[in-house]
Amino acid sequence: MIEAIRLADCEGVDGLSMRRLAGALGAGAMSLYYYVANKEELLDAMIDVVFEEIELPPEGTDWQSAMRRRAVSARQVLARHPWAIGLMESRTSPGPANLRHREAVTACLRRAGFPVLMATHANWLLDSYVYGFALQEASLPFDTADELANMTEDVFLPQLPPDEFPYLNESAAALVAAGCDPAEEFIFGLDLILAALDPLRASA
Repeated sequence: MIEAIRLADCEGVDGLSMRRLAGALGAGAMSLYYYVANKEELLDAMIDVVFEEIELPPEGTDWQSAMRRRAVSARQVLARHPWAIGLMESRTSPGPANLRHREAVTACLRRAGFPVLMATHANWLLDSYVYGFALQEASLPFDTADELANMTEDVFLPQLPPDEFPYLNESAAALVAAGCDPAEEFIFGLDLILAALDPLRASA
């Protein structure tokens, strides 16, 4: 499983095949079918490993802090395994780590006072934000605040003359001046969502 995930991390899941994995392991392709029936079963197991890496919302703390830690962990894990972003919700045969994770998240929301359906709405909203941000982040041409500032100054600003794009030019210049960190954008949006969900805990 470790080798399958390594290949997917390096080459993407589309480049992963039973034959490719067998070659990397120095084994015959047919020998892999002793462990998994097909590629879909392999993907189920790989996604289960990804869920295992995500921190569960800790008990004994307020629900917002718990869900924030879980969301931050999920973003970090998906940054290591970007191939998994589009597969997290696609598995029809979830593994034990997948189910434990979902149970822990639901339990956190229910214990915080969310009604059953509202807990489901909150869960879907949070997951949509995490997956969407991770997908966007995986496609960005920069990783750090310094890289963003350099690219904005060298690439973006020259394409935004202030007489033609005054607001975009202003925004880009403000990003550079403030030293904005892409990672902070995730927390900004996450905290907005958590704050908006909090009053819904008492709704019926």
